[in-house]
Amino acid sequence: MDLREIISRIDKLLERVNSAFSILSIDNKKIRIKELEFIVLDQDFWKDTQNAQKLSKELSDLKEEVSFFENIKKELVNLEEIAKDDIVDKDVSMVLEIEKVYLDILHRFEQKEFYILFRDKYDENNAILSIHAGAGGDDAQDFAQMLVRMYKRFCDKKGFKMDLISETKGGEVGIKSSTFIISGNYAYGYLKSEYGVHRLVRISPFDADHERHTSFVLVEVLPEIEDNLDIKINDDEIRVDTFMSSGAGGQSVNTTYSAVRIVHIPTNITVTCQNERSQAQNKEIALNILKSKLLELKQKEMLDEKNRLKGDYKSIEWGSQIRSYILNPYKLVKDHRTNYETDNVESVLNGNIEEFIEAYLRKK
Repeated sequence: MDLREIISRIDKLLERVNSAFSILSIDNKKIRIKELEFIVLDQDFWKDTQNAQKLSKELSDLKEEVSFFENIKKELVNLEEIAKDDIVDKDVSMVLEIEKVYLDILHRFEQKEFYILFRDKYDENNAILSIHAGAGGDDAQDFAQMLVRMYKRFCDKKGFKMDLISETKGGEVGIKSSTFIISGNYAYGYLKSEYGVHRLVRISPFDADHERHTSFVLVEVLPEIEDNLDIKINDDEIRVDTFMSSGAGGQSVNTTYSAVRIVHIPTNITVTCQNERSQAQNKEIALNILKSKLLELKQKEMLDEKNRLKGDYKSIEWGSQIRSYILNPYKLVKDHRTNYETDNVESVLNGNIEEFIEAYLRKK
C-alpha cells in the first residue's frame, strides 16, 4: 500500500472504532466503572462474598473492554498523525512500518469487534445453560455428556466460570439432564445461539451390532436475571420442596435437606438447585432461574402471537434440530440455521464453537 491508501484505511478504521464506541455504550460503561470503584472501596464490601465476587468480576470485565477500545482509538489517532507527517512520504521504511502497525491494530480490533454483535437486552448477562437428553437412549445420554464437555472447554477458553446447579445422571452412562450458571462478560450473548435441538449421528458404542444410531439433545439457554421488575412471583404461585442433595458440596451434602425444588403452579415450570450447602442459597438461585424461565415464556408468547398475526407461525418440534454432528458415514458438523459447516468434528466437540456462534449472530 502507498501512504495515501494507508491514511485512507486508518480513517475508515477510526470510523468503525467510533461506531463501536457508540454501539457498545463505552461512555456509559465508564460511568459504571466509577460507580463500581466507589462501591468496592466500602469497608463492608466483602461481607457479602458472593455479591462482592460478582461485582469485582463485572468491574474487571468492564475495565478490560473500555481500556481495549480506548487504547485502540488512541493508537490509531497517533498513527494517523505520524502518517501525515511530510517526512514519512520520503522514507519507504517508515511507510512500511506504518503499514505493519496499521495491520496489527486492524487485526486486534477485528478480534474484539465481535462484541458489536451483542446488541440484545440481556447479552451482557450471565447465562443459564440446561442440557437434556432426548430420543436415543444411552446414546442420547452420552451425547448430553459430550455437549457438557464441549461447553466446559468453550467456557475455559473464554475465561467463563461454569457452576453446576443440578444434575440427573443417566441410567448406565452420561446424563439425563444438567443445569449450569455460566458467569462471564457477554456469557448469554455468546451462548444464546446454542438454544435448540442438537443431533448426533454415529456408530453407537452401545450397540453390539455396531450399527449407526441417531440421538437428540435439547440445549436451553436463558439469561440470568436477578432483579427483573417485569417478573413478579407471588408466594401462593409456587410450591417449594426440599430434599437431600446428591451432588458435590462436601461431607454434609447428603445428610441435610439442602436441595430445593420449586414448582411454579400456574405454568408447571419446575426448577431444581442442589449445588450450594445452604438451603436458602439454593432457593435464591432456583428463584432466579425461575424468573428467567418465566421471562422466556413471556417473550415466546409475545413472539408467537406476533407470528400468528403475520401469518408465518410455525411450532417448534423436537425433531427440528439446529445443528447436526455427524461422525459416520462421514465427518461433518453443520448448523442448519446458517449453513455454516466444518468437517473438523473433534475440534468442535473440544469447544471450538466460536465460528458457529459468529455465523449465527451475523445472520441474526
